[in-house]
Amino acid sequence: MPHISDSPNIDKLAIITVVYQNYEVLKDFFSSFNNQTNKNLHIFISDLSDSKKPINSINLPFSVFQLPNKGYAHGVNLGIQQAIKLGYDKFCVMNSDTIVDNNFISSALLSINHYPRLPSPTAQAIGGQALIIISGKIYYAPGYEYHKSKYKKDELGKIFWYAGGDIDWNNVYIKHRGVDEIDHGQFNKFESTDFITGCLMIFNKSIIDKVGYWNEDYFLYYEDADYCERAKKQGVNLYYDPSIIIWHKNAQSTGGSGSKLHQEYQEKNRIKFGLKYAPLKTKLYLLFNYLKKIFSV
Repeated sequence: MPHISDSPNIDKLAIITVVYQNYEVLKDFFSSFNNQTNKNLHIFISDLSDSKKPINSINLPFSVFQLPNKGYAHGVNLGIQQAIKLGYDKFCVMNSDTIVDNNFISSALLSINHYPRLPSPTAQAIGGQALIIISGKIYYAPGYEYHKSKYKKDELGKIFWYAGGDIDWNNVYIKHRGVDEIDHGQFNKFESTDFITGCLMIFNKSIIDKVGYWNEDYFLYYEDADYCERAKKQGVNLYYDPSIIIWHKNAQSTGGSGSKLHQEYQEKNRIKFGLKYAPLKTKLYLLFNYLKKIFSV
Protein backbone atom coordinates (compact mmCIF):
# COMPACT_ATOMS: atom_id res chain seq x y z
CA MET A 1 0.00 0.00 0.00
CA PRO A 2 1.41 3.46 -0.84
CA HIS A 3 2.28 5.81 1.98
CA ILE A 4 -0.85 7.85 2.66
CA SER A 5 0.83 11.21 2.01
CA ASP A 6 1.87 10.00 -1.46
CA SER A 7 -1.52 8.56 -2.37
CA PRO A 8 -3.42 10.02 -5.35
CA ASN A 9 -6.61 9.38 -3.36
CA ILE A 10 -5.76 11.64 -0.43
CA ASP A 11 -8.33 14.31 -1.40
CA LYS A 12 -11.07 11.90 -2.43
CA LEU A 13 -13.94 10.44 -0.43
CA ALA A 14 -14.44 6.70 -0.08
CA ILE A 15 -18.16 5.94 0.02
CA ILE A 16 -18.72 2.77 2.06
CA THR A 17 -22.09 1.06 1.71
CA VAL A 18 -23.72 -2.35 2.15
CA VAL A 19 -26.36 -4.07 0.02
CA TYR A 20 -28.62 -6.88 1.13
CA GLN A 21 -31.14 -8.05 -1.47
CA ASN A 22 -32.39 -4.50 -2.15
CA TYR A 23 -30.60 -3.97 -5.48
CA GLU A 24 -33.38 -1.72 -6.75
CA VAL A 25 -32.36 1.09 -4.38
CA LEU A 26 -28.99 1.37 -6.11
CA LYS A 27 -30.52 3.01 -9.18
CA ASP A 28 -31.34 6.23 -7.32
CA PHE A 29 -28.20 5.91 -5.18
CA PHE A 30 -25.91 5.77 -8.23
CA SER A 31 -27.91 8.39 -10.11
CA SER A 32 -27.46 10.94 -7.31
CA PHE A 33 -23.69 10.39 -7.29
CA ASN A 34 -23.58 10.77 -11.07
CA ASN A 35 -25.07 14.25 -10.57
CA GLN A 36 -22.33 15.43 -8.22
CA THR A 37 -20.62 18.76 -8.79
CA ASN A 38 -17.46 17.13 -7.37
CA LYS A 39 -16.73 13.54 -8.40
CA ASN A 40 -13.66 12.92 -6.26
CA LEU A 41 -15.09 9.68 -4.94
CA HIS A 42 -14.98 5.94 -5.10
CA ILE A 43 -17.90 3.75 -4.00
CA PHE A 44 -17.11 0.55 -2.12
CA ILE A 45 -20.07 -1.87 -1.97
CA SER A 46 -20.22 -4.92 0.27
CA ASP A 47 -22.89 -7.22 -1.17
CA LEU A 48 -24.28 -9.47 1.59
CA SER A 49 -27.27 -10.72 -0.45
CA ASP A 50 -28.22 -14.37 -0.32
CA SER A 51 -28.70 -14.48 -4.09
CA LYS A 52 -26.07 -12.27 -5.64
CA LYS A 53 -26.83 -10.22 -8.75
CA PRO A 54 -24.51 -8.17 -10.98
CA ILE A 55 -24.09 -4.55 -9.89
CA ASN A 56 -23.35 -2.03 -12.61
CA SER A 57 -22.94 1.72 -12.59
CA ILE A 58 -22.24 3.96 -15.54
CA ASN A 59 -19.46 6.54 -15.19
CA LEU A 60 -18.81 5.95 -11.48
CA PRO A 61 -15.68 4.46 -9.93
CA PHE A 62 -16.81 1.63 -7.70
CA SER A 63 -15.78 -1.74 -6.29
CA VAL A 64 -18.07 -4.60 -5.29
CA PHE A 65 -17.19 -7.29 -2.76
CA GLN A 66 -19.42 -10.35 -2.63
CA LEU A 67 -19.49 -11.55 0.97
CA PRO A 68 -21.33 -14.07 3.13
CA ASN A 69 -23.90 -12.31 5.29
CA LYS A 70 -22.00 -11.80 8.55
CA GLY A 71 -23.85 -8.58 9.31
CA TYR A 72 -23.86 -4.89 8.44
CA ALA A 73 -20.78 -4.03 10.51
CA HIS A 74 -18.78 -6.75 8.77
CA GLY A 75 -19.67 -5.24 5.41
CA VAL A 76 -18.72 -1.76 6.59
CA ASN A 77 -15.39 -2.95 7.98
CA LEU A 78 -14.48 -4.76 4.76
CA GLY A 79 -15.27 -1.65 2.72
CA ILE A 80 -13.12 0.58 4.91
CA GLN A 81 -10.24 -1.90 4.82
CA GLN A 82 -10.34 -2.06 1.03
CA ALA A 83 -10.46 1.73 0.79
CA ILE A 84 -7.40 2.04 3.03
CA LYS A 85 -5.53 -0.44 0.83
CA LEU A 86 -6.16 1.90 -2.11
CA GLY A 87 -4.80 4.87 -0.17
CA TYR A 88 -8.05 6.55 0.91
CA ASP A 89 -8.02 8.32 4.27
CA LYS A 90 -11.47 9.96 4.24
CA PHE A 91 -14.55 7.76 4.56
CA CYS A 92 -18.29 8.15 4.40
CA VAL A 93 -20.27 5.18 5.70
CA MET A 94 -23.82 5.45 4.42
CA ASN A 95 -26.91 3.41 3.64
CA SER A 96 -27.47 2.28 0.07
CA ASP A 97 -31.16 3.26 0.32
CA THR A 98 -30.23 6.94 0.18
CA ILE A 99 -30.09 9.77 -2.35
CA VAL A 100 -27.48 12.49 -1.97
CA ASP A 101 -27.64 16.21 -2.68
CA ASN A 102 -25.78 17.38 -5.81
CA ASN A 103 -23.15 19.10 -3.64
CA PHE A 104 -22.78 16.18 -1.24
CA ILE A 105 -19.15 15.29 -2.02
CA SER A 106 -18.02 18.92 -1.99
CA SER A 107 -19.80 19.58 1.31
CA ALA A 108 -18.51 16.41 2.96
CA LEU A 109 -14.90 17.03 1.92
CA LEU A 110 -15.10 20.69 2.93
CA SER A 111 -16.40 19.71 6.36
CA ILE A 112 -13.91 16.93 7.07
CA ASN A 113 -11.00 19.04 5.75
CA HIS A 114 -12.01 22.23 7.59
CA TYR A 115 -12.79 20.95 11.06
CA PRO A 116 -9.44 19.34 11.80
CA ARG A 117 -8.76 22.87 13.09
CA LEU A 118 -10.30 21.64 16.35
CA PRO A 119 -13.87 23.01 16.54
CA SER A 120 -13.97 22.90 20.34
CA PRO A 121 -11.40 23.21 23.15
CA THR A 122 -12.19 19.65 24.27
CA ALA A 123 -11.56 18.03 20.88
CA GLN A 124 -8.47 15.87 20.72
CA ALA A 125 -6.13 15.32 17.82
CA ILE A 126 -3.62 12.84 16.45
CA GLY A 127 -0.84 14.22 14.26
CA GLY A 128 -2.66 17.55 13.90
CA GLN A 129 -5.92 15.93 12.77
CA ALA A 130 -8.97 16.42 14.94
CA LEU A 131 -10.64 13.33 16.30
CA ILE A 132 -14.13 13.99 14.97
CA ILE A 133 -17.00 12.16 13.30
CA ILE A 134 -19.49 14.18 11.25
CA SER A 135 -23.03 13.55 10.05
CA GLY A 136 -25.48 15.74 8.18
CA LYS A 137 -29.06 16.68 7.51
CA ILE A 138 -31.10 13.58 6.61
CA TYR A 139 -34.61 13.87 5.21
CA TYR A 140 -37.09 11.12 4.48
CA ALA A 141 -37.06 10.41 0.76
CA PRO A 142 -40.42 11.58 -0.64
CA GLY A 143 -42.99 8.85 -0.18
CA TYR A 144 -41.05 7.08 2.59
CA GLU A 145 -42.25 9.18 5.53
CA TYR A 146 -43.45 7.27 8.58
CA HIS A 147 -46.62 9.41 8.76
CA LYS A 148 -47.43 9.61 5.07
CA SER A 149 -50.79 11.39 5.37
CA LYS A 150 -49.48 14.10 7.68
CA TYR A 151 -47.77 16.33 5.12
CA LYS A 152 -48.65 18.52 2.15
CA LYS A 153 -47.23 17.68 -1.25
CA ASP A 154 -44.88 20.68 -1.28
CA GLU A 155 -43.44 19.61 2.10
CA LEU A 156 -42.25 16.22 0.88
CA GLY A 157 -38.48 15.94 0.69
CA LYS A 158 -38.14 18.41 3.58
CA ILE A 159 -39.26 16.10 6.41
CA PHE A 160 -36.48 15.33 8.86
CA TRP A 161 -35.40 11.80 9.61
CA TYR A 162 -32.27 12.97 11.48
CA ALA A 163 -30.78 16.34 12.47
CA GLY A 164 -28.50 15.17 15.26
CA GLY A 165 -29.30 12.65 17.95
CA ASP A 166 -29.34 11.74 21.61
CA ILE A 167 -29.50 8.58 23.69
CA ASP A 168 -32.18 8.19 26.35
CA TRP A 169 -30.16 6.23 28.91
CA ASN A 170 -33.15 5.66 31.21
CA ASN A 171 -34.80 3.51 28.56
CA VAL A 172 -31.94 2.93 26.07
CA TYR A 173 -33.60 4.48 23.06
CA ILE A 174 -31.93 6.39 20.27
CA LYS A 175 -33.68 9.70 19.62
CA HIS A 176 -33.29 11.53 16.32
CA ARG A 177 -33.58 15.26 16.75
CA GLY A 178 -36.21 16.79 14.49
CA VAL A 179 -37.65 13.48 13.31
CA ASP A 180 -40.96 13.95 11.45
CA GLU A 181 -40.62 17.75 11.56
CA ILE A 182 -40.74 19.95 8.47
CA ASP A 183 -37.50 21.83 7.82
CA HIS A 184 -38.02 25.53 8.51
CA GLY A 185 -34.33 26.21 9.12
CA GLN A 186 -34.55 25.23 12.79
CA PHE A 187 -31.56 22.88 12.51
CA ASN A 188 -29.20 24.89 10.32
CA LYS A 189 -26.40 25.24 12.88
CA PHE A 190 -23.19 23.21 12.88
CA GLU A 191 -23.02 21.78 16.40
CA SER A 192 -22.02 18.85 18.56
CA THR A 193 -24.33 15.87 18.89
CA ASP A 194 -24.49 12.85 21.19
CA PHE A 195 -25.24 10.26 18.51
CA ILE A 196 -24.44 9.87 14.82
CA THR A 197 -26.45 7.46 12.72
CA GLY A 198 -24.72 4.86 10.57
CA CYS A 199 -26.95 6.06 7.75
CA LEU A 200 -24.41 8.87 7.29
CA MET A 201 -21.11 8.86 9.19
CA ILE A 202 -18.06 10.77 7.87
CA PHE A 203 -14.57 10.53 9.36
CA ASN A 204 -10.90 10.25 8.49
CA LYS A 205 -8.37 7.50 9.13
CA SER A 206 -7.34 8.96 12.47
CA ILE A 207 -10.65 7.62 13.85
CA ILE A 208 -9.86 4.08 12.69
CA ASP A 209 -6.37 4.40 14.17
CA LYS A 210 -7.81 5.51 17.52
CA VAL A 211 -11.15 3.68 17.82
CA GLY A 212 -10.74 0.69 15.52
CA TYR A 213 -13.40 -0.91 13.35
CA TRP A 214 -17.12 -1.45 13.96
CA ASN A 215 -18.27 -4.12 16.40
CA GLU A 216 -19.48 -7.07 14.32
CA ASP A 217 -21.29 -8.70 17.25
CA TYR A 218 -24.40 -6.56 16.60
CA PHE A 219 -25.10 -7.97 13.11
CA LEU A 220 -27.79 -5.33 12.40
CA TYR A 221 -28.73 -2.10 14.27
CA TYR A 222 -27.04 -0.37 17.20
CA GLU A 223 -23.59 -0.97 15.71
CA ASP A 224 -23.52 2.77 14.99
CA ALA A 225 -24.49 3.66 18.57
CA ASP A 226 -21.81 1.31 19.86
CA TYR A 227 -19.21 2.97 17.62
CA CYS A 228 -20.25 6.42 18.84
CA GLU A 229 -19.90 5.38 22.48
CA ARG A 230 -16.51 3.79 21.88
CA ALA A 231 -15.40 6.90 20.00
CA LYS A 232 -16.52 9.29 22.75
CA LYS A 233 -14.65 7.24 25.34
CA GLN A 234 -11.52 7.78 23.21
CA GLY A 235 -11.98 11.57 23.16
CA VAL A 236 -13.68 11.80 19.76
CA ASN A 237 -16.19 14.63 19.26
CA LEU A 238 -19.36 14.08 17.23
CA TYR A 239 -20.79 16.85 15.02
CA TYR A 240 -23.88 17.58 12.96
CA ASP A 241 -23.23 19.59 9.76
CA PRO A 242 -26.45 20.81 8.06
CA SER A 243 -24.62 21.62 4.82
CA ILE A 244 -24.32 17.88 4.13
CA ILE A 245 -27.71 16.68 2.85
CA ILE A 246 -29.18 13.30 1.91
CA TRP A 247 -32.62 11.64 1.64
CA HIS A 248 -33.32 8.23 3.20
CA LYS A 249 -35.68 5.43 2.13
CA ASN A 250 -35.91 4.16 5.70
CA ALA A 251 -35.20 0.48 6.57
CA GLN A 252 -35.48 -0.90 3.03
CA SER A 253 -33.17 -3.85 3.76
CA THR A 254 -35.43 -5.10 6.55
CA GLY A 255 -38.85 -4.74 4.95
CA GLY A 256 -39.43 -1.10 5.89
CA SER A 257 -39.76 0.75 9.16
CA GLY A 258 -41.88 -1.15 11.67
CA SER A 259 -41.51 -4.54 9.94
CA LYS A 260 -41.17 -7.65 12.11
CA LEU A 261 -37.52 -8.12 11.14
CA HIS A 262 -36.80 -4.45 11.80
CA GLN A 263 -38.35 -4.64 15.28
CA GLU A 264 -36.67 -7.93 16.21
CA TYR A 265 -33.15 -6.73 15.48
CA GLN A 266 -33.80 -3.32 17.04
CA GLU A 267 -34.97 -4.85 20.34
CA LYS A 268 -32.30 -7.55 20.53
CA ASN A 269 -29.44 -5.15 19.98
CA ARG A 270 -30.98 -2.42 22.14
CA ILE A 271 -30.64 -4.81 25.07
CA LYS A 272 -27.09 -5.78 24.11
CA PHE A 273 -26.09 -2.12 23.77
CA GLY A 274 -27.78 -1.13 27.05
CA LEU A 275 -26.15 -3.92 29.03
CA LYS A 276 -22.79 -2.70 27.79
CA TYR A 277 -23.10 1.08 28.27
CA ALA A 278 -26.20 2.06 30.30
CA PRO A 279 -26.21 3.00 34.01
CA LEU A 280 -26.65 0.13 36.48
CA LYS A 281 -30.28 1.01 37.21
CA THR A 282 -31.13 0.80 33.51
CA LYS A 283 -29.24 -2.47 33.09
CA LEU A 284 -31.33 -4.04 35.85
CA TYR A 285 -34.49 -2.71 34.22
CA LEU A 286 -33.48 -4.25 30.88
CA LEU A 287 -32.67 -7.62 32.45
CA PHE A 288 -35.93 -7.70 34.40
CA ASN A 289 -38.03 -7.01 31.31
CA TYR A 290 -36.04 -9.44 29.19
CA LEU A 291 -36.48 -12.29 31.69
CA LYS A 292 -40.13 -11.38 32.16
CA LYS A 293 -40.69 -11.66 28.42
CA ILE A 294 -38.90 -15.04 28.20
CA PHE A 295 -40.78 -16.67 31.06
CA SER A 296 -44.14 -15.32 29.91
CA VAL A 297 -43.84 -17.06 26.55
